[in-house]
Amino acid sequence: MGQAREAMDRLTEAMTKSKDVKSIADCFAEDAVATTPEGSFRGRDAIAEYMVEFAVAVPDGEFEYEHEYEVGDTAIDEGWFHGTNTGPLKLPDGEMLPATGKPVRIHGCDAGTVEDGRIVDYRLYFDQLAFLDQLGLAPATAG
Repeated sequence: MGQAREAMDRLTEAMTKSKDVKSIADCFAEDAVATTPEGSFRGRDAIAEYMVEFAVAVPDGEFEYEHEYEVGDTAIDEGWFHGTNTGPLKLPDGEMLPATGKPVRIHGCDAGTVEDGRIVDYRLYFDQLAFLDQLGLAPATAG
């Protein structure tokens, strides 16, 4: 196992077990960049703040791996995130939604490029519509 795989495994552990800003931030380089469905974040602190908000919204969240890859300095994880929305959910515009109490199971993929044991470039993709739909928050679709 290389440093990319180790760094991504630490991030998954931080997101699903410790769920605190410091543990998440320690996975990233100081000047790391993250690209997510909600936009881009620069710097380990901004990335960690974004990620911990999701951990707070789904505090019992777990990740089931479908595929794990490591090629050179990059590791890729694909799988299912599941848990129950028992915490407030911060929307991209800053609005806070109260917990719905509903279970979620969403498919996603993330990739991290690593230098010196820390993630420098992180990409996260997940099915936002399925997430919102499971929470009862999806916009109505045209019939």
